[in-house]
Amino acid sequence: MITATGAGTMRIVAGVVLTLAGGAALAQTTPDPGTVLFYTHPADKWENALPAGNGRLGAMVFGGTDEEQIQLNESTYWSGGPYTTVVKGGRAALPEIQQLLFDGQYRKAHLLFGRRMMGYPVEQQKYQALANLVISLPAGGAVSQYRHQLDLDTAVITTEYTQDGVRYTREVLVSPVHQVVAVRLAADKPGRVSFTAQLRGYRNTTHSNYATDYFQMDGYGADGLVLRGKSADYLGVAGKVRYEARLRAVPSGGTVQVDGDVLSVSKADAVTLIVAAATNFVSYRDVSGDPAARVETVLGQAAALSFESLKAAHVRAHQRLFRRASISFPATENARLPTDERLKAFDGSNDPALAALLFQFGRYVLISSSRPGGQPANLQGLWNKEMNPPWDSKFTTNINTQMNYWLAETANLSECAEPLFRMIRELTDQGAETAREFYGARGWVQHQNTDIWRVTAPMDGPSWGAFTTGGAWLATHLWEHYRFTGDVQFLRDFYPVMKGSAEFFLDFLRTDPKRGWLVTNPSTSPENFPAGPANVKFFDEVTTMKTGTSLTVGSAIDMEILKELFGEVAEASSILGVDPELRGRVLAARAKLAPLQVGRKGNLQEWIEDWDETEKSHRHISGLWGLYPGHEISLARTPEFARASEVVLEQRGLQGNGWSSAWKAACWARLGNGAKAMENVRYAAGHYTTASLFSICSNAMQVDGALGMSAAIGEMLLQSEEGEIGLLPALPELLSSGVAKGLRARGGFEVDFEWASGRVQRATVVSSLGRTCRVRVAGSFTVTHAGQPVVVAHPEAGVVEFPTAAGEKYSLVRVDSK
Repeated sequence: MITATGAGTMRIVAGVVLTLAGGAALAQTTPDPGTVLFYTHPADKWENALPAGNGRLGAMVFGGTDEEQIQLNESTYWSGGPYTTVVKGGRAALPEIQQLLFDGQYRKAHLLFGRRMMGYPVEQQKYQALANLVISLPAGGAVSQYRHQLDLDTAVITTEYTQDGVRYTREVLVSPVHQVVAVRLAADKPGRVSFTAQLRGYRNTTHSNYATDYFQMDGYGADGLVLRGKSADYLGVAGKVRYEARLRAVPSGGTVQVDGDVLSVSKADAVTLIVAAATNFVSYRDVSGDPAARVETVLGQAAALSFESLKAAHVRAHQRLFRRASISFPATENARLPTDERLKAFDGSNDPALAALLFQFGRYVLISSSRPGGQPANLQGLWNKEMNPPWDSKFTTNINTQMNYWLAETANLSECAEPLFRMIRELTDQGAETAREFYGARGWVQHQNTDIWRVTAPMDGPSWGAFTTGGAWLATHLWEHYRFTGDVQFLRDFYPVMKGSAEFFLDFLRTDPKRGWLVTNPSTSPENFPAGPANVKFFDEVTTMKTGTSLTVGSAIDMEILKELFGEVAEASSILGVDPELRGRVLAARAKLAPLQVGRKGNLQEWIEDWDETEKSHRHISGLWGLYPGHEISLARTPEFARASEVVLEQRGLQGNGWSSAWKAACWARLGNGAKAMENVRYAAGHYTTASLFSICSNAMQVDGALGMSAAIGEMLLQSEEGEIGLLPALPELLSSGVAKGLRARGGFEVDFEWASGRVQRATVVSSLGRTCRVRVAGSFTVTHAGQPVVVAHPEAGVVEFPTAAGEKYSLVRVDSK
């Protein structure tokens, strides 16, 4: 689409620039501002480098002109090795802890939990940095026409610049097909590509007791380098992960030499560097693999292909996922700015295309960091430059890991959640031991963190580790997948996991003697310390800090998660025709769980008591779990609790961190308030977003906020609650016109739609399951199938309902737009 404005002016629409000067028009293709990140300078620090990944190998590309650094990760390179944190017999102290909490003796309960019910070791293992590919370039004159770019649509990072009359181009990709990192260095004049390269390792030098890892850098043959090493011992757990990374240079012209651990290329026309890496990791229980053999296999196959062939296969595989869904908005002048400048200039009203870029960046990150057969996305996704990364770059399951996957179903990336589903199943292994030894219960339990070795016991300290519903929250993702796909075989395969979680809580729940409700005991509301009797300060033996405690009974988030888990297990058992007795028990228990409550300030209570929080703008909004990502609270069914949720969101305000902004934006979207949702997007863009669009948490790079923001933006445009598809349920003014394609809705529907001036003009619905389709959309619409009218019902104003057949497409067109 090309739109003319005034003479001598320019407007960007759908990636096309039209310049009008003296009546002459010039059109030229420009990068799509909704899918391209670009910069006029190299990255100044690691978190501003551009990411690439294939779900196993990760690369952060700086784009330097004197020295290029490509920092590398392999998703299974962690400290330690298979281990357990289960302590035998912790359950003996549980009855006393529970009675102390019912009696309001919070400090005593905390100290006893710390002594008797913490896992050992108290901490867990760390995700590790693998290597740095450092390419040193010859000194030259001034650099001009520099551009550093990530194209989300191709998953290729390109750096271009002119120096001494030569145009240099570097391309970096991480292939999911050939399982290698490929780097192409080229020039527009022959014989002008020269450099030296090293494949440098990492070692933990921060603490002497960590430094049991090692690496060795060597040449490999006449055209390669190799890096070999092992993981560190940590927390008394032996480092058992071995790795190998190998580089091979494939030049066009020129010469290649290897001297020790340095590879030199001289006067080539172009060079492709191929890097393969692997560890001996087989599973969370098995490290018997052969990294050298794995590397040899993939490197030999990749090196036999041209860069063009590697790139073409990579792009096809990436686009098979990436092009399933898209959103686009009108592009303003601000959309032409480099990405870092766009972020600084964004005021919530001047760059609608930035919302599309944020949405697609989240999808790109999930595709790059979580693919079938690999590890789930951790706190930093796939990318990490530290041997002691923030929070160990683990899988934190009191919000962060779950948020990483909020977008998976709606954004049409369902199979990217396979690593999460597999991890949930693996957690039932130690989770069953933890349930038995710590709680004397059946089933399985997982608390607020795990690592690649799938440990499940409480860690960090009682105020963090006593979050017993981390695994139950994860189990709700299994049901959500079924709701979107209708995959009965998937439900049958994972029903034992859901059932095991429910069985644990049937054994663990206790009756509150004051109220008669079933409650979790002990319980926490993640990381938030309530004001009042629970927070008389004392010195904690586990954390060695002066602190209060977050231990209580029956926190709102626990009750909200369990209401959904119990309902889901009951419905799943009915669908599968199994466990009628269990179905009755979970439904009976569900009816007795502590209900939602509205506090004296009109807020949704976070705790069973009407306590205030000690930190006004606390990052966690755990009490609103039932609003989002849960489904207990809604404007239609529970208006009182919806209003109470608004009070909490207003009280917490905009401050927090990147993932907190995303969560709040999603909650405001569920409440139908697009303006408030976009306010949180704007605030996060200005305060909690790196130049490369990652999110920031306490000055550390994380992916959760970027992934969560993608989900929140999708939630503004389409929701599938209450058994219906809601189009534009929370549309902010900034996004008043646009196009969405490929968004998924519960019930097995895929939806394309476009809108202008806040009104849907037309939509297409593809039904994969053949269920009745109910669409809530303002206005009057005709519905057709294969060009023929479909008989529709209007059960209420603004709702159209019609039958569908599996695999068929239905078109909705606004009556007054024909």
